[in-house]
Amino acid sequence: MIRLSANLGFLWPELELLDAIRAAKEAGFEAVEVHWPYITHALDVALLLDELDMPLVVLNTVGGDLANGDFGLAAVPGREDDARAATDKALAYAVDVSARFVHVLAGKSESSAARATFVENLRYAAARGREFGVGVLIEPVSTQTQPDYFLTHVDQAAAIVADVGDPNLKIMFDCYHTQLTEGDVFSRIESHLHLIGHIQIAAVPDRAEPDHGELDYPDLLRRIDGLGYEGFVGAEYKPAGRTGDGLGWMDAMPLHRGLS
Repeated sequence: MIRLSANLGFLWPELELLDAIRAAKEAGFEAVEVHWPYITHALDVALLLDELDMPLVVLNTVGGDLANGDFGLAAVPGREDDARAATDKALAYAVDVSARFVHVLAGKSESSAARATFVENLRYAAARGREFGVGVLIEPVSTQTQPDYFLTHVDQAAAIVADVGDPNLKIMFDCYHTQLTEGDVFSRIESHLHLIGHIQIAAVPDRAEPDHGELDYPDLLRRIDGLGYEGFVGAEYKPAGRTGDGLGWMDAMPLHRGLS
Protein backbone atom coordinates (compact mmCIF):
# COMPACT_ATOMS: atom_id res chain seq x y z
CA MET A 1 0.00 0.00 0.00
CA ILE A 2 0.96 3.62 -0.48
CA ARG A 3 3.08 5.51 2.05
CA LEU A 4 2.69 9.30 2.21
CA SER A 5 5.36 11.88 2.88
CA ALA A 6 4.51 15.44 3.88
CA ASN A 7 6.19 18.15 1.82
CA LEU A 8 7.12 20.75 4.41
CA GLY A 9 7.91 23.32 1.78
CA PHE A 10 4.13 23.76 1.48
CA LEU A 11 2.52 22.08 4.48
CA TRP A 12 2.47 23.82 7.88
CA PRO A 13 4.21 26.92 6.46
CA GLU A 14 3.56 28.84 9.67
CA LEU A 15 5.77 26.46 11.68
CA GLU A 16 9.53 26.20 11.99
CA LEU A 17 10.91 23.06 10.40
CA LEU A 18 11.27 21.00 13.57
CA ASP A 19 7.73 21.80 14.66
CA ALA A 20 6.45 21.01 11.16
CA ILE A 21 8.11 17.59 11.29
CA ARG A 22 6.33 16.86 14.57
CA ALA A 23 3.03 18.04 13.10
CA ALA A 24 3.48 15.72 10.11
CA LYS A 25 4.09 12.78 12.40
CA GLU A 26 1.02 13.58 14.49
CA ALA A 27 -1.09 13.88 11.33
CA GLY A 28 -0.21 10.35 10.23
CA PHE A 29 2.39 10.94 7.55
CA GLU A 30 5.13 8.31 7.45
CA ALA A 31 7.92 10.53 6.10
CA VAL A 32 8.74 14.13 5.28
CA GLU A 33 10.36 15.99 2.43
CA VAL A 34 11.62 19.56 2.31
CA HIS A 35 12.59 22.23 -0.18
CA TRP A 36 15.44 24.19 1.41
CA PRO A 37 16.10 23.15 5.03
CA TYR A 38 19.52 24.74 5.29
CA ILE A 39 18.79 27.38 7.95
CA THR A 40 17.94 24.58 10.39
CA HIS A 41 20.96 22.76 11.79
CA ALA A 42 21.19 19.28 10.27
CA LEU A 43 21.99 17.65 13.61
CA ASP A 44 18.76 18.96 15.14
CA VAL A 45 16.79 17.61 12.19
CA ALA A 46 18.59 14.26 12.32
CA LEU A 47 17.95 13.81 16.03
CA LEU A 48 14.25 14.58 15.68
CA LEU A 49 13.81 12.30 12.67
CA ASP A 50 15.46 9.50 14.62
CA GLU A 51 13.27 10.18 17.66
CA LEU A 52 10.10 10.06 15.57
CA ASP A 53 11.26 7.25 13.27
CA MET A 54 10.50 9.49 10.29
CA PRO A 55 12.63 9.22 7.15
CA LEU A 56 13.42 12.37 5.17
CA VAL A 57 12.82 11.44 1.55
CA VAL A 58 14.14 14.34 -0.51
CA LEU A 59 15.53 17.86 -0.30
CA ASN A 60 16.35 20.36 -3.05
CA THR A 61 19.57 21.94 -4.14
CA VAL A 62 19.52 25.69 -3.52
CA GLY A 63 17.74 27.59 -6.26
CA GLY A 64 20.21 30.42 -6.79
CA ASP A 65 18.89 33.98 -6.60
CA LEU A 66 15.19 33.23 -6.29
CA ALA A 67 14.28 36.89 -5.86
CA ASN A 68 15.76 37.66 -9.28
CA GLY A 69 14.17 34.78 -11.12
CA ASP A 70 16.51 31.82 -10.59
CA PHE A 71 14.97 28.44 -9.87
CA GLY A 72 17.97 26.18 -9.98
CA LEU A 73 21.35 26.25 -11.66
CA ALA A 74 22.25 22.88 -13.16
CA ALA A 75 21.08 23.58 -16.73
CA VAL A 76 22.33 27.17 -16.84
CA PRO A 77 25.51 27.56 -18.93
CA GLY A 78 28.14 29.61 -17.16
CA ARG A 79 26.87 28.67 -13.70
CA GLU A 80 28.59 25.29 -13.50
CA ASP A 81 30.68 26.11 -10.44
CA ASP A 82 27.64 27.41 -8.58
CA ALA A 83 25.59 24.37 -9.62
CA ARG A 84 28.18 21.91 -8.36
CA ALA A 85 28.61 23.84 -5.12
CA ALA A 86 24.84 23.63 -4.66
CA THR A 87 24.98 19.88 -5.26
CA ASP A 88 27.79 19.45 -2.75
CA LYS A 89 25.91 21.48 -0.14
CA ALA A 90 22.72 19.46 -0.62
CA LEU A 91 24.51 16.13 -0.50
CA ALA A 92 26.36 17.06 2.68
CA TYR A 93 23.07 18.01 4.36
CA ALA A 94 21.41 14.87 3.01
CA VAL A 95 24.11 12.69 4.53
CA ASP A 96 23.75 14.40 7.90
CA VAL A 97 19.97 13.82 8.00
CA SER A 98 20.01 10.44 6.19
CA ALA A 99 17.90 11.79 3.32
CA ARG A 100 17.29 9.31 0.54
CA PHE A 101 17.43 11.75 -2.39
CA VAL A 102 18.63 15.16 -3.48
CA HIS A 103 16.57 16.90 -6.15
CA VAL A 104 18.87 18.82 -8.50
CA LEU A 105 16.97 21.83 -9.78
CA ALA A 106 17.60 22.40 -13.48
CA GLY A 107 16.91 26.11 -13.58
CA LYS A 108 15.68 28.41 -16.33
CA SER A 109 17.52 28.51 -19.62
CA GLU A 110 16.77 28.75 -23.33
CA SER A 111 20.43 28.40 -24.32
CA SER A 112 21.36 25.81 -26.93
CA ALA A 113 23.99 24.62 -24.46
CA ALA A 114 21.52 24.06 -21.62
CA ARG A 115 21.01 20.34 -22.21
CA ALA A 116 24.71 19.51 -22.41
CA THR A 117 25.34 21.61 -19.31
CA PHE A 118 22.60 19.80 -17.43
CA VAL A 119 23.88 16.36 -18.43
CA GLU A 120 27.42 17.11 -17.29
CA ASN A 121 26.28 18.59 -14.00
CA LEU A 122 24.06 15.57 -13.41
CA ARG A 123 26.92 13.18 -14.10
CA TYR A 124 28.82 15.02 -11.39
CA ALA A 125 25.83 14.95 -9.01
CA ALA A 126 25.03 11.27 -9.57
CA ALA A 127 28.63 10.20 -9.06
CA ARG A 128 29.00 12.31 -5.92
CA GLY A 129 25.71 10.98 -4.64
CA ARG A 130 26.91 7.41 -5.09
CA GLU A 131 29.95 8.21 -2.95
CA PHE A 132 27.62 9.24 -0.11
CA GLY A 133 24.83 6.73 -0.65
CA VAL A 134 22.34 9.42 -1.68
CA GLY A 135 20.19 9.19 -4.81
CA VAL A 136 19.74 12.09 -7.22
CA LEU A 137 16.44 13.20 -8.76
CA ILE A 138 15.35 15.51 -11.57
CA GLU A 139 11.78 16.78 -11.92
CA PRO A 140 9.87 17.98 -14.97
CA VAL A 141 8.16 21.23 -13.92
CA SER A 142 5.28 22.89 -15.76
CA THR A 143 5.94 26.26 -17.34
CA GLN A 144 2.60 27.41 -15.89
CA THR A 145 4.32 27.43 -12.50
CA GLN A 146 7.92 28.19 -13.56
CA PRO A 147 8.13 29.96 -16.94
CA ASP A 148 11.28 29.15 -18.92
CA TYR A 149 12.16 26.18 -16.72
CA PHE A 150 14.43 23.90 -18.74
CA LEU A 151 12.99 20.50 -17.81
CA THR A 152 9.28 20.26 -18.58
CA HIS A 153 8.35 16.80 -19.96
CA VAL A 154 8.68 13.25 -18.68
CA ASP A 155 10.13 11.88 -21.93
CA GLN A 156 12.68 14.71 -21.88
CA ALA A 157 13.70 13.72 -18.35
CA ALA A 158 13.94 10.04 -19.34
CA ALA A 159 16.19 10.88 -22.28
CA ILE A 160 18.47 12.95 -20.02
CA VAL A 161 18.66 10.12 -17.48
CA ALA A 162 19.68 7.80 -20.32
CA ASP A 163 22.36 10.21 -21.51
CA VAL A 164 23.78 10.64 -18.02
CA GLY A 165 24.00 6.88 -17.82
CA ASP A 166 24.19 6.56 -14.05
CA PRO A 167 21.67 4.35 -12.20
CA ASN A 168 21.89 6.72 -9.24
CA LEU A 169 19.86 9.29 -11.21
CA LYS A 170 16.06 8.95 -11.19
CA ILE A 171 12.98 11.01 -12.01
CA MET A 172 10.81 12.77 -9.46
CA PHE A 173 7.37 12.39 -11.03
CA ASP A 174 5.03 15.18 -9.96
CA CYS A 175 1.48 14.27 -11.00
CA TYR A 176 0.37 17.90 -10.79
CA HIS A 177 3.03 19.20 -13.17
CA THR A 178 2.62 16.27 -15.55
CA GLN A 179 -1.15 16.63 -15.78
CA LEU A 180 -0.83 20.36 -16.48
CA THR A 181 1.81 19.86 -19.15
CA GLU A 182 0.93 16.64 -20.95
CA GLY A 183 -1.72 14.53 -19.20
CA ASP A 184 -1.90 10.70 -19.30
CA VAL A 185 -0.41 10.58 -15.82
CA PHE A 186 -0.88 6.88 -15.11
CA SER A 187 0.37 5.70 -18.49
CA ARG A 188 3.47 7.86 -18.12
CA ILE A 189 4.13 6.42 -14.66
CA GLU A 190 3.61 2.91 -15.99
CA SER A 191 5.99 3.49 -18.90
CA HIS A 192 8.72 5.08 -16.79
CA LEU A 193 8.32 3.25 -13.49
CA HIS A 194 11.85 1.84 -13.65
CA LEU A 195 13.19 5.41 -13.77
CA ILE A 196 10.98 6.92 -11.05
CA GLY A 197 12.46 7.46 -7.60
CA HIS A 198 9.68 9.55 -6.06
CA ILE A 199 6.11 10.61 -6.85
CA GLN A 200 4.29 13.77 -5.74
CA ILE A 201 0.62 14.76 -5.78
CA ALA A 202 -1.59 17.86 -5.66
CA ALA A 203 -4.99 18.78 -7.04
CA VAL A 204 -5.08 19.92 -10.66
CA PRO A 205 -5.30 22.72 -11.58
CA ASP A 206 -5.38 24.66 -8.28
CA ARG A 207 -2.55 22.73 -6.50
CA ALA A 208 -4.59 22.47 -3.30
CA GLU A 209 -5.57 19.34 -1.33
CA PRO A 210 -5.61 16.24 -3.60
CA ASP A 211 -9.31 15.51 -3.09
CA HIS A 212 -10.77 17.24 -6.16
CA GLY A 213 -9.88 18.37 -9.65
CA GLU A 214 -8.80 16.53 -12.77
CA LEU A 215 -7.13 13.54 -11.10
CA ASP A 216 -8.87 10.89 -8.99
CA TYR A 217 -6.03 10.24 -6.58
CA PRO A 218 -7.53 7.34 -4.60
CA ASP A 219 -7.92 5.45 -7.89
CA LEU A 220 -4.58 6.61 -9.27
CA LEU A 221 -2.67 5.59 -6.15
CA ARG A 222 -4.32 2.17 -6.11
CA ARG A 223 -3.21 1.67 -9.70
CA ILE A 224 0.31 2.88 -8.91
CA ASP A 225 0.46 0.50 -5.97
CA GLY A 226 -0.64 -2.26 -8.32
CA LEU A 227 2.42 -1.56 -10.49
CA GLY A 228 4.64 -2.42 -7.53
CA TYR A 229 5.85 1.11 -6.79
CA GLU A 230 7.77 0.94 -3.50
CA GLY A 231 8.67 4.58 -2.83
CA PHE A 232 6.83 7.29 -0.94
CA VAL A 233 4.19 9.56 -2.45
CA GLY A 234 4.78 13.16 -1.49
CA ALA A 235 1.88 15.45 -0.59
CA GLU A 236 3.25 18.60 -2.21
CA TYR A 237 0.21 20.83 -2.34
CA LYS A 238 -0.70 24.33 -1.20
CA PRO A 239 -3.35 24.06 1.54
CA ALA A 240 -6.53 26.02 0.94
CA GLY A 241 -6.49 26.98 4.64
CA ARG A 242 -4.61 25.74 7.69
CA THR A 243 -2.90 22.46 6.88
CA GLY A 244 -4.37 20.54 9.79
CA ASP A 245 -7.92 21.50 8.86
CA GLY A 246 -7.63 20.04 5.36
CA LEU A 247 -6.24 16.55 5.90
CA GLY A 248 -9.50 14.64 5.47
CA TRP A 249 -8.37 13.65 1.96
CA MET A 250 -5.97 11.15 3.54
CA ASP A 251 -8.86 8.95 4.69
CA ALA A 252 -9.76 8.06 1.10
CA MET A 253 -6.26 7.01 0.11
CA PRO A 254 -5.04 3.39 0.02
CA LEU A 255 -2.49 3.93 2.76
CA HIS A 256 -0.01 1.60 4.42
CA ARG A 257 -0.47 3.20 7.81
CA GLY A 258 1.92 2.94 10.69
CA LEU A 259 4.86 1.41 8.84
CA SER A 260 8.00 3.25 7.72
